[in-house]
Amino acid sequence: MVLLQIYTMQRLATRVSRSLLSSVGNASFYSFAPNQPFTASSWRRNFRKLQEHCIPAGFLNCGLLGFYRTSSFATGFTPLQPKPLDSIIDIERAKNKSPEDLSAVWDDYHLGRGHIAASMKAKLYHLLEHRAANCQYFVIPLWRGSGYTTMFTQVQMPHILFTGLEDYKARGTQAAPYFTVSYYTEFAESKDMVLVRGDVVFMSKLTDSEAKWLLETLQSFYLNDVRYKLVERFNKETREFEFKDVLQALEMPIL
Repeated sequence: MVLLQIYTMQRLATRVSRSLLSSVGNASFYSFAPNQPFTASSWRRNFRKLQEHCIPAGFLNCGLLGFYRTSSFATGFTPLQPKPLDSIIDIERAKNKSPEDLSAVWDDYHLGRGHIAASMKAKLYHLLEHRAANCQYFVIPLWRGSGYTTMFTQVQMPHILFTGLEDYKARGTQAAPYFTVSYYTEFAESKDMVLVRGDVVFMSKLTDSEAKWLLETLQSFYLNDVRYKLVERFNKETREFEFKDVLQALEMPIL
């Protein structure tokens, strides 16, 4: 599958009218000041404004997909290509290592600014994969200072994209990713583990610790039965979704 398609903000494109997409920079949903943190109340107001422009969920502007197969995310930005596992580690040598040793080697390899390494049980990966197939999109509040920076996520396994709504405001559906994640299943059967690699695309946008927190938090919403209900609501019952419920789940203050 072409990675460009993975990076397309399909869900938002299917929710707004064509006229809104054509003037996304001036859309009411994005009418907040640049570089300002979001509050729960401002999110709720703007989210409801977006709902007024909803179109049937089954509608897909196929032209958008074709466009993204032949273009960049944003001016001057070339999309990352997924790195095959054999370009990162020696798979044959890795086959002889225990899951614990392989996990340690994987972590050591990714030490350094801009890289996140993790691993997970195959059963959890398959649950994440199953749930993401039905619910690909979600929003995560990232606390900074006295407010929130809201991150928009697209989960299309074996990849996850994180980008900021501020960049979506500025670039529309050509917004560049801040942080990308890839899952490697080569050892899912033999070692009951899936290797996870995260790359911070724009280090000026996210720190390593923020990227790690975003990944762990997003996974918790897909893997925890109670939290996953919020993901389902965001994707399937949009009008019932309340951002404050996400804040409460994360024990964050509602401003």
